[in-house]
Formats: sequence, C-alpha cells, structure tokens
Amino acid sequence: MSSQIKIMVVDDHPVVRKGIVAMLETEPDLKVVGECANGAEAIERVQTLKPDVILMDLVMPKVDGIEAIKGIRQIVPNACILVLTSFSAADKVFPSLNAGAMGYLLKDSDPSELIKAIHQVYTGQAYLNPQITRQVLNMFSQPVIGHEAVEEELTDREQEVLKHVARGLSNAEIAQILVVSEATVHSLVSKILAKLHLSSRTQAALYALRRGMVSLDDEQVL
Repeated sequence: MSSQIKIMVVDDHPVVRKGIVAMLETEPDLKVVGECANGAEAIERVQTLKPDVILMDLVMPKVDGIEAIKGIRQIVPNACILVLTSFSAADKVFPSLNAGAMGYLLKDSDPSELIKAIHQVYTGQAYLNPQITRQVLNMFSQPVIGHEAVEEELTDREQEVLKHVARGLSNAEIAQILVVSEATVHSLVSKILAKLHLSSRTQAALYALRRGMVSLDDEQVL
C-alpha cells in the first residue's frame, strides 16, 4: 500500500464532484488521481488511473453507477468501490452491493464519515452507515430456502473468520487474532464466499448479520 490513498471520483454533477475533490485534497494521506462524469468514463479510465478507492455516484447519464460497478469489477476484480449517493432506496442499495460495491454512504453524511469509509474500504473492509445496514437487513427478513444447508457447510474455523469479517476486521487483523498467516485468512475468506455464493466481504458481513452470528451492537460491525 502506498503512503497516499489514490481516489477516483465519479459523479455527473460538476459542482458536487469538485466539492468532493476539494474536501478530499485537504487530507494529506488522500490523493485524487482522476474525475469522471459518468460510468462509461469510469470504466474506460480505471486501468489508466489505477485508483485505490473509487467513489461512485449512482444516477448518471450514459452508464449509471450500478452498471459501472459491474464493468469495473470485470476489469479490476478487487476494485475497492464506495458508493456515494443521495439515494437510500432499496432498489439502489441492494443492486449496488450485489454488483460488488464494498461500501454505501449517503451524500449528506459528515465529511469525517466519508474519510473513515474511504480508509476502511481501502483496507478491504466493508462500510455501510447504520441507516443503510438496517435497511438491507430488513430486506432479508424472510428466510431464504436452501441457505440453511449452505451455512452448514462452513467449518468452525470458517464461521469464526466470517464473524471477524462482519466485525470489519482486515485479513491482517484476523490473522493476528487467530495466530495464522494472512495468506491462510485470505484462503478462508475465499472459501467462505464460494460456499455462500457471495461476491464480496460486504455481502458476507450482511449474511452473518442476518444469521445472527453478529449483531449491529457489536463493536465495529461493518
């Protein structure tokens, strides 16, 4: 990891985009490497700009944010994408997370929360503010047929790792707690995602919350 977190800001409103950029550039460990006015531009420039974190608006012309997340993840599978939008409706939140966003934040959030979210996503952790987390959990209020059998496939160690992922710990932090190598934790997380048919740590964290393996009252959940 570099000394500065490289950020690409994707938003179709110039005033909003410039405001975000100006605020981020007051932080010494953040560096804005590019601005994009729509999802198509973001997909086209992601390989050239090589951002560490992508701030993604959702409602944009040409290619919207959700499709841009999908397109970027096809090019850069491990891309760290943080949605920053004005929309908290379920038809925006859930598709964004399904597409591969690692975090979801509203534009009326405090700047300090945005900075925190950027750092958290940069280290591979999920970030959802409580309003969004509770909304997503409400969407999971009905049991999903067949998931109980899938959950039983997780070993005790995998369940332990999943709980730590849901608490927002990085692979390095989990490795330290379990006294194993970071590579071992990475392998376990990959197996968990495969067994649960999930595409991101954020989805895994929400799964653990839904199953009651952790709660929103636990320290550092998401």
